[in-house]
Amino acid sequence: MKPDGNSHGTEQRPEVVLLTGASTGLGLAIARLLLTTDYRVILTARSESMNRFSQAGILENERVWLRPLNITHEAERRQVIAEAAGQWGGVDVLINNAGLAYRAVVEHVNETERRAQLDVNFRAPMELIRLVLPHMRARRAGRILNISSVGGMMAMPTMGIYSASKFALEGMTEALWYEVRPWNIKVSLVQPGFIRSRSFERTRYTDLSEPASRHEDDPYFTHYQHMGRFIARCMERATATPEAVARVVLRTMRRRNPPLRVAGTFDARFFGLLRRWLPRRLYHGLLYRGLPAVKEWGER
Repeated sequence: MKPDGNSHGTEQRPEVVLLTGASTGLGLAIARLLLTTDYRVILTARSESMNRFSQAGILENERVWLRPLNITHEAERRQVIAEAAGQWGGVDVLINNAGLAYRAVVEHVNETERRAQLDVNFRAPMELIRLVLPHMRARRAGRILNISSVGGMMAMPTMGIYSASKFALEGMTEALWYEVRPWNIKVSLVQPGFIRSRSFERTRYTDLSEPASRHEDDPYFTHYQHMGRFIARCMERATATPEAVARVVLRTMRRRNPPLRVAGTFDARFFGLLRRWLPRRLYHGLLYRGLPAVKEWGER
């Protein structure tokens, strides 16, 4: 099946979907769903992760490409888009899923780490969008789905630069939604909350946050200890699975008029409503009091 859109001329080729970060977690769940459709699919991952596709039983065929792509490398981005244009006519649906998360308080982040976080979650998706837009404008049809997060509408302590990158992604995507509507290009943000997985184990610490999370004499030790345990519990107990969120992504991709923002999980809908309806002073006060063992923070 194909997304609804305006087609011009006699072109009847299958539409081409490019998915980043497709080898693990939510990306792999989305990839598996795409393989059950009649789209042409380009699944990408970093070179060192390409073996995960064969481990998952995913192999190339006449309508499935597996391509190494470090989304922060300009040459690799251009190569994948050029190959899609030359052999399959171009990318009709872009799903920016690849992501990176650092765990650190604001005081424990240096410029190199800030750049790395923004490069993966904001700058690289924006560059991929820039590369696919000329083809979509020429067709007067296309789909762009950016996988955001609840962290893109609300921030948590120790995850500040992650939220900053997702806030940036959301701001850019909202502007894009207005800009490309004249060409019938549909733009959406999918905002998952907690997903039942072990992905929190892949969250990176910075040069300063890693020792601070282990040394009890650090002023932020309790921040890291309590927030780390809290996030782990939330993800282990979450009812949403990667497969459930992947179905939300696919449904959004196929909708005739998808909304700009789509909640990917129940808690994302809940926090979205909370943020919308509560006065900000009450909202932030309520969330602060709900932080795990917050009375112990700052005692060291």
